[in-house]
Amino acid sequence: MTDQLERLNRLPLRTNLRGMSPYGAPQLDVPILLNVNENTHGVPADVRAAIAAAVTEAAAGLNRYPDREFTELREALAEYLGHGLGAEHIWAANGSNEVLQQILQAFGGPGRTALGFPPTYSMYPLLAAGTDTEYIVGVRADDYGLSAESAARQVRELQPNIVFLCSPNNPTGTGLGLDVVQAVYEAGQASQTIVIVDEAYHEFAHDGTPSALELLPGRERLIVSRTMSKAFALAGARVGYMAAAPGVADALRLVRLPYHLSAITQATALAALHHRVALMADVEDIKRQRDRIVAELQRMGLKPSASDSNYVFFGGLQNPHAVWQGLLDAGVLIRDVGIPGHLRVTAGTETETTAFLEALDQILSSPAKQRA
Repeated sequence: MTDQLERLNRLPLRTNLRGMSPYGAPQLDVPILLNVNENTHGVPADVRAAIAAAVTEAAAGLNRYPDREFTELREALAEYLGHGLGAEHIWAANGSNEVLQQILQAFGGPGRTALGFPPTYSMYPLLAAGTDTEYIVGVRADDYGLSAESAARQVRELQPNIVFLCSPNNPTGTGLGLDVVQAVYEAGQASQTIVIVDEAYHEFAHDGTPSALELLPGRERLIVSRTMSKAFALAGARVGYMAAAPGVADALRLVRLPYHLSAITQATALAALHHRVALMADVEDIKRQRDRIVAELQRMGLKPSASDSNYVFFGGLQNPHAVWQGLLDAGVLIRDVGIPGHLRVTAGTETETTAFLEALDQILSSPAKQRA
């Protein structure tokens, strides 16, 4: 890292990027990887076959540019989301991070601000910096919750151009009530604030949990961001998308790169959407493992947060890094998110979850390992 910083310092880098570190979780070669909230079930065999067939067909036309408007994909995504949405409400890009970046390019930039509420997704400030948008750090309650009253008050006082609301929130896993989204939207009326509700993990929410998609009608400054990386097990394909008023998609067309979504990406996403029943079956299993983790951590005397995601944020640890290292030594990699007393673990397969729980139980029963 020192060499990297020295190389950067020799270049005429933009001032606001100096001293920054790139995003990245540890990429280690261990048997069980539960640190970056991937869908560890993988793509089912029948879906893999469908994707392979679709990609083979698309490959026949790779000498031509892809559909710049990815019309068929937008129609399929609108049908998947429901809520009366049409293709005109949908935009997609190479992962939801690129969607968020395009939103910042269109509505942020020099002299403009974006408000986030840490602890939350660590890419928000990096995306803001990359677009020269000032990132404002909001405040959460001591339990990391965010009330409608508090969020709205901060928006009225700070008057940001953009607000990030992560629901379920990463890393805590807790969802936001729609009252928070409504309050923030109304509070941003005077400043014409763009409100982004990042629902990357919404498919893992408990049954009956509402989506901010319900609030889109009549709210032209509201954007709901989603991804196919998690529930659809397509992290390696890089497909993210958003739903909003048609004008938002028009705005993103102004900043997108030409033909930004490849024919291979479009074919892969369409095949997965057409076989979503098989993929959603794995989602239900992941939810069972998540709830199992919560119950077992409580039994161990730890303090897991309520989770509507495919991961569990838990506290009650005297030395979280020592526990993290102990798990790594046992072949299980989870995430040290840098919050005192806390760690985060992805809900994996039943076998992976069992390995994590057994290793953690052994570490907690050994005071020496906790202090290592």
